[in-house]
Amino acid sequence: MRRVPGSPASGRQQPATGRPLRKEIPTGKRQLPLARVYRLLEPGPVVLLVTARNGKANVMPMSWHMMIDFEPPLLGCVVSDRNYSFKTLKATKECTINVPTVALAPAVVGCGNSSGRTLDKFAAFGLTMVPATLVAPPLIRECYANLECRVVDTRFVSRYNLFVLQVLRAWRDPSVKAARTMHHRGTGTFMVAGREIHLASSKP
Repeated sequence: MRRVPGSPASGRQQPATGRPLRKEIPTGKRQLPLARVYRLLEPGPVVLLVTARNGKANVMPMSWHMMIDFEPPLLGCVVSDRNYSFKTLKATKECTINVPTVALAPAVVGCGNSSGRTLDKFAAFGLTMVPATLVAPPLIRECYANLECRVVDTRFVSRYNLFVLQVLRAWRDPSVKAARTMHHRGTGTFMVAGREIHLASSKP
């Protein structure tokens, strides 16, 4: 049987345009390793995920999250099943999402480089627990915004470690006008939110 170049039998995938595959593009750009794609598309600020079980609270930095719906607010977050927080979130289906500013950078990195299995991160990194109103896990006083959340969809947990959360109550420090949040770029590198621009828009 005659093989058609680009067919599955040839081991090469034909691009949708029908043109042959190229390894280089004439734009001066260089190919980026696929393992680094996330560094281009980090969706939002680094947050501190707090879970609690049997009277013990733990905090974990998280940057893989996304908004899903406006109201009630739904958000998705990826928590690796290798993390201590994963089993607690899966079992209790409650958490708080706390948004730090760059002033908390040392604490954020410290929490990310240690495990709640063996360390009380609140005591170790100077974070203050404040009781939430609707969920068991506490809020973090030093963060400028806090979200009380409940897991409402676990269909993607087993395959992608993706939890869907509903925000039940939200808190924000009104004295913080332009929060300088941290955005993870990979391997200990962060970008800090800077100047805002305002353009006419009919979208919320």
